[in-house]
Amino acid sequence: MSNVFDIKDKAIVITGGGGVLCGTMATALAKAGAKVAVLDLIEAAAAKVVDKINAGGGRAIAVKCDVLDKESLESAKETVNAAFGRIDILINGAGGNKKEATTSPDLSFFDLPKDAVRFVFDLNFLGTLLPTQVFGKQMAEHGAGIILNVSSMCAFSPLTKVAAYSAAKAAVSNFTQWLAVHICQNYSKDVRVNAIAPGFFLTEQNRFLLTDEKTGELTDRGKTIIDHTPMGKFGEPEDLIGTVLWLLSDAAKFVTGIVVPIDGGFSAFSGV
Repeated sequence: MSNVFDIKDKAIVITGGGGVLCGTMATALAKAGAKVAVLDLIEAAAAKVVDKINAGGGRAIAVKCDVLDKESLESAKETVNAAFGRIDILINGAGGNKKEATTSPDLSFFDLPKDAVRFVFDLNFLGTLLPTQVFGKQMAEHGAGIILNVSSMCAFSPLTKVAAYSAAKAAVSNFTQWLAVHICQNYSKDVRVNAIAPGFFLTEQNRFLLTDEKTGELTDRGKTIIDHTPMGKFGEPEDLIGTVLWLLSDAAKFVTGIVVPIDGGFSAFSGV
């Protein structure tokens, strides 16, 4: 059975690879024998992940890349092809929210700035679509490849406060299904497109929304999340790895067009 999960020597591009979740993915996939290109707008963050991978005997390169700039993406593709010879897998991990696009006692929905909302939508949706145009085109031309998008639990049911982020991640999930069908019908039935939808994981982006910065205790929002998560805890970044490995390997060779929740049961619980 281990053979169907084998990704040894696969060349993987992961955007947003300098972050907590995608950095953990990159490290785990390198340990499984893949060659990993860690792309991030912040080159130092990508380099930190790559240094850890290479120190552990893995193979990885750090590439500075802006997922909203097609020229930057094309340059990154050339760098990866020069280093690895090909690209087998794309993980679209770049994304995030913005405080100015989040409602609060100090900022009502009616006053959300258009530019902040557009930034969040662009980063999450266009930040998935544009890398797919660049790296996915190469896969379509070669007739084989795997694209894995990172959606969110709020794509299933929108979360309070984060109107732009919820809408953008819903767009990512919808795009995942659309692209899976489009690629199969027009290019190759051997290019698969899926997504994962993480539940609640503590990252630098949301840590102090869910826990108190001074005491470390759960905030009211953090308590609500835990109360609505049947497993009663936040996820650990490593909890993503099994599902990711499955979707990137031949174990899922007849799986395309799905969005997999990794959420401790959050999406299954009605609250009652």
